[in-house]
Amino acid sequence: MAQYREIDSMEGWNETFEASSDRPTVIFKHSTTCPVSANAYREFNEYLNGSPREDADYVLVKVIESRPVSLQIAEDTSVKHESPQIIFLEKKAKVWSASHWSITKEHITAVLD
Repeated sequence: MAQYREIDSMEGWNETFEASSDRPTVIFKHSTTCPVSANAYREFNEYLNGSPREDADYVLVKVIESRPVSLQIAEDTSVKHESPQIIFLEKKAKVWSASHWSITKEHITAVLD
């Protein structure tokens, strides 16, 4: 079982983005007021509670509460902001992203494992 950590500051994002140079990183952008995002959040947690990829870091960004961080992620990764959204980075570059109903445990497993 893997744990995610929440990023709520620009400093936290900058450290995470730089670390993706050495370690794959999965970012989950979550809207705490959206039912679609609540479903995607459950799917993300189901993936983490199963047999997730062990060589990756997992982070959560609450898009309403941490709007500047969310927007900076979109700029730095060249991935248009949506929520819910999942972005997989390797070496500071987007490898894969998905949003809304495409975020399922099965889809995450197929891409990451």
